[in-house]
Amino acid sequence: MRTVQYTFWQDGEFFIGHLNEFPDYQTQAHSKEELLENLRDLLADVESGEVPFIRKVEEMAVA
Repeated sequence: MRTVQYTFWQDGEFFIGHLNEFPDYQTQAHSKEELLENLRDLLADVESGEVPFIRKVEEMAVA
């Protein structure tokens, strides 16, 4: 099992969040549990290649 970081907030009755590695793709839900399920589905879609034009964040070493 691995862990994935995500960011979320509550706006009125909705929980809104995104995977930290893919902040361009947000999802929302009525509960935090539902939001986590949506984020898992989003991760599966991104990793399968179903979502086109994914921006990725990486690190590089500089002198």
